[in-house]
Amino acid sequence: MLKTVPEIVAEARAGLRCVDAETALKEMKSNGGTIVDVRELVEVNNLAAPQSLHIPRGILEMKITEVIPEESHPIYVHCASGGRATLAAQQLKNMGYTQVSVVTCPVSVVKELQEMFAE
Repeated sequence: MLKTVPEIVAEARAGLRCVDAETALKEMKSNGGTIVDVRELVEVNNLAAPQSLHIPRGILEMKITEVIPEESHPIYVHCASGGRATLAAQQLKNMGYTQVSVVTCPVSVVKELQEMFAE
């Protein structure tokens, strides 16, 4: 029997560290981590989180090592609802990245908190 996307995401999330945007941004201030936005360009153009690195989910594995070559660099993955971020985070762990977290809140919250932390 085929699994549904929500089932696949739930299974993946069980093995991942999930944080809210406030936690991610607080940690980034001390650990120098990077927020990776895995949404599509059209979504980013509609609502961008200003301090995020944009790499669409479809090309993440091909591009991530160019911009984050260190396996222990903290990475916080986000998308619109958490599904793509979860699957992307699972792939990053499979690639060998050791400090990967899923940001489990909408991008609008990430953007708002980034702006607050920038002040």
